[in-house]
Amino acid sequence: MKPKVLLIDDFHEYLHQSMQQDFHVIDCKDCEPTAVEDLLKLHQPEGLFVRSKVFIDRKLMLASAGLKWIGRGGAGMDNLDEAAAQILGIHCFNAGEANSDAVGEHTLAMLLGLMTRLPKANFEVKSGVWDREGNRGFELKGRAVGIVGYGNTGSAVAQKLRGFGVQILAYDKYKKGFGNEWVVEVTEEELLAQSDVITLHVPLTEETTLWLNADRLSRCKKGIYLLNLSRGRVVDLEAVEQAMKEGIILGFAADVLPIEPPWTDPNEGRKASLDRLMESNHTIFSPHVGGWTVESYHKISAILFDKMLKLYDIQSNL
Repeated sequence: MKPKVLLIDDFHEYLHQSMQQDFHVIDCKDCEPTAVEDLLKLHQPEGLFVRSKVFIDRKLMLASAGLKWIGRGGAGMDNLDEAAAQILGIHCFNAGEANSDAVGEHTLAMLLGLMTRLPKANFEVKSGVWDREGNRGFELKGRAVGIVGYGNTGSAVAQKLRGFGVQILAYDKYKKGFGNEWVVEVTEEELLAQSDVITLHVPLTEETTLWLNADRLSRCKKGIYLLNLSRGRVVDLEAVEQAMKEGIILGFAADVLPIEPPWTDPNEGRKASLDRLMESNHTIFSPHVGGWTVESYHKISAILFDKMLKLYDIQSNL
């Protein structure tokens, strides 16, 4: 009997087609989050593919008595209870390396957009406003770019910055010895004090929740451009708003927000700060699409499929 695999999110057709020969695929990508537990109980899969539709907690894991593994389509494991999975003997894996180039390029696009003021200039010209002086930008060359988190995406950002003539600083609490001829490995304090640009590429954990807060912002010695392409709750938006008022932050760009979409956020103080940030000409936002390119959509499924095959020791001929 073929192993049952349940999909509760949207994946590239490559994943479906590749599994057909050796697996019984149950595609429930259009299901509501509230239906996931019933689907697990009904189908009793031994494998589950998920993106971000629902948090997979211990209760959901136990809904399928034979659940052996969970594959997450994307970077990070913040919507899986990894501790519960470990206790239950359920193997968890993701495809963090699949969208690192996409996020790296999106990071550069947002940074250049902030410094050149291109989004504002584009809007004004299309609205019949021709303001050259009001759209005078800044050059990236010669500045220090600080990367917080030097995993798949952080290192991809560094690689893409190499041609811009910048000093690349990188800090990662859990990695050492990764510095090279173009990346300087620094401490947290050095990064905060020396960077003109700070870009965040860390997973969401208890330790990184609200990591970029008022205290750390107060330790920035220069006016900085701040980018968040990790997880929304890594940044304290109220502290960001205040730091922009004080000139500590010159520009802010985010592809991720604490609650997505943001207009459903029940935290009134945070929502009010975000509303004011969105009114600024010095901010750029995108709807969590940094890693959601045509190419990464395929690569995520290909990498998940290969990792799944290794669990079953099946040789892929594709």
